[in-house]
Amino acid sequence: MTIFYINGGKKARRFSLSSKISYIVRYQIAIVLSIMEIQMYDILIEQIKSEVTRLGVKELRTPEEVDATLTQKGTVLVFVNSVCGCAGGIARPALGLAMKHSAKPEVVATVFASGDREATMRARSFFTNMPPSSPSFALLRDGKLVHMIHRSDIEIRGPQEVASMLIAAFDKYCATVPQNSGLVAGH
Repeated sequence: MTIFYINGGKKARRFSLSSKISYIVRYQIAIVLSIMEIQMYDILIEQIKSEVTRLGVKELRTPEEVDATLTQKGTVLVFVNSVCGCAGGIARPALGLAMKHSAKPEVVATVFASGDREATMRARSFFTNMPPSSPSFALLRDGKLVHMIHRSDIEIRGPQEVASMLIAAFDKYCATVPQNSGLVAGH
């Protein structure tokens, strides 16, 4: 039996060849599992983002995109998306329900708190005097916060109730947008 000595800092340890191979195999398995976990996380993130962007919501990934969108005239709803299972699983469907309402913001945008940190920080800078919260909804008019729905408001309700909260804010602050009027832009 071959014996190896590995200096682990304070004193040398003795390993047989079989235990060294076993250690290497376990280490390689851990690396492979770690890579798989990262890949699965990336797939999950893309699914969570897609659940929102397929509604026509504009994804803001940089502070510059946030500034360009949130400083424009009119109403903008910002959805701070996250991987949160409970509240996120309520907020995303609620947004989909609220988007069917006739009164809605001129622009609906999203930042992803778990990924695009700089964009999220910049968006939150527009939510004056509000603590960070994700998921959350912030309604701005002419670049100023007029309504906020925090995670604590979301996680104790169902999607329909949160959609009703969004719709109430839309009715109060947004213009009615004709649904499928049949008109083509420029005609």
